[in-house]
Amino acid sequence: MNSESANGRRGETARPQNASSVELPDSPSRRLAVSSASQTLIERLIEASARNKFLVLIFAIFGVAGGIYGLIQTPLDAIPDLSDVQVIVYTDWEGRSPDLVEDQITYPISTVFIAAPKVKFVRGESMFGKSFVYVIFEDGTDIYWARSRVIEYLNSVRGSLPEGVNPTIGPDATGVGWVYEYALVDDSGKHDLAALRSIQDWNLRYALESVKGVAEVAPIGGFVKQYQVDLDPNALVAYNIPLSDVVSAIKTSNADVGGKTFEIATTEYFVRGRGYIKSVADIENIVLKVDKGTPVYVKNVRPLAASL
Repeated sequence: MNSESANGRRGETARPQNASSVELPDSPSRRLAVSSASQTLIERLIEASARNKFLVLIFAIFGVAGGIYGLIQTPLDAIPDLSDVQVIVYTDWEGRSPDLVEDQITYPISTVFIAAPKVKFVRGESMFGKSFVYVIFEDGTDIYWARSRVIEYLNSVRGSLPEGVNPTIGPDATGVGWVYEYALVDDSGKHDLAALRSIQDWNLRYALESVKGVAEVAPIGGFVKQYQVDLDPNALVAYNIPLSDVVSAIKTSNADVGGKTFEIATTEYFVRGRGYIKSVADIENIVLKVDKGTPVYVKNVRPLAASL
């Protein structure tokens, strides 16, 4: 009995010793030691900062100055421009089919830009009466340098294009540029759509283009003022006047010509002929042909209709 009780007591004392050895890593004393060590590190940092007040002040001044500089110099953009650096070449050739525009305009212009410096891709698009060539440059290329290169190469290809075709480059703006739309409205009712379009094209447009940051002003709507000569085929046959003579007569009659000078009493006078068309009557009185001393005017083949 005594031996069994002794063995039992030894077993009881052994189990707590084994349990205490297992629980030692997570004991409250170990957590308290770690917490006291971390507090000591913070206390040392605060103590060192208190002893070196001037050094802490210098670091604080540099930190504030760096933050202000970064706030001023860091570029911010609500809508970042991630588009490619590209220049668009637009060519208008009215009345031509897409395949003819492709062969005569789009292909010659596209091939000349392939050898241009810093060009990644050249894409062409042909449609009825219009041609678009997109010249895409490498990332980081200055847009104005790219536009100057496009103009330089475009001048070398103008001679191979059809007569009367004049390719132009698009505005220096990207697809993610800001667009501001406005409308001209006449509440008084004194101006029609043609008059409002004329105000937009000849007055308001130039004022807006002079504003800093405006790349292009593209008017939409209204009626562009133009004069249309509606000819009578029977009258042309009766007077034996081909259509080409009518077009040539109107073109040559819309110009000023210069003359000589003469001097009278030390005063010099310049002689010039003023022939620009300013009204419908000026077009009606253009001479198409002189038949046995009798002039044939535009109004004789068909009265002029002013289309607004």
